[in-house]
Amino acid sequence: MRTILLIWFGVVGLVSVSLAQTQEEKIREYELQRQAADQRKLSVQMDSAILFSERGEYKRADDEFKVLLRAYKSIPSDLVYYFGRNSYHLGNYRQSIDWLNKYIQLKGTTGQFSEPAVEWLKLAEAEVLKQRQKQSQDAAQVLSQDYDIDCGPTGKVTCPVCKGSTVIIKKGYIEDTYRTCPYCNKHGYLECEQYNLLLRGELQPGRANP
Repeated sequence: MRTILLIWFGVVGLVSVSLAQTQEEKIREYELQRQAADQRKLSVQMDSAILFSERGEYKRADDEFKVLLRAYKSIPSDLVYYFGRNSYHLGNYRQSIDWLNKYIQLKGTTGQFSEPAVEWLKLAEAEVLKQRQKQSQDAAQVLSQDYDIDCGPTGKVTCPVCKGSTVIIKKGYIEDTYRTCPYCNKHGYLECEQYNLLLRGELQPGRANP
């Protein structure tokens, strides 16, 4: 009788463990499905915002882009470009320069939108130069420093302080002075986390990885 009870409790225990594992797997699968659904929803919203911008509905596109900026935990580089370009059409030239510069820093000359980003950046900078001659109202701007930017699959960005040279050159009247960049590593790169801290002015000198 005792043996039968032991076997019974053993079976019950195994069944309980099995049920718990099954429930855990279901929860994990549900979470993955939810994340995938959220990602698909964001992709559809992104396509919609781009379409509005292409049609010349820049204000509507701007509203959509701002919703996406709040939704993404890490901003995709394509959104960085499109938001910068759309900002130009709305006359938000400082905002446009800020985001287009971030795209160029992230992708260099190899990005899908590197060439048009440079062209739109030149146009935005030209408009800012025009505005300097007259008083302008600085409306609330959505700047990239308020968000975490996705640095791409490498997880690294060329240091924007020294442009990847690892050396900062200060022009002098008689001679130039040189000093090692206090932000990036010896290869001239910043890890993505460090890059986002730098954008917010929170990266302390001398904290770069070796």
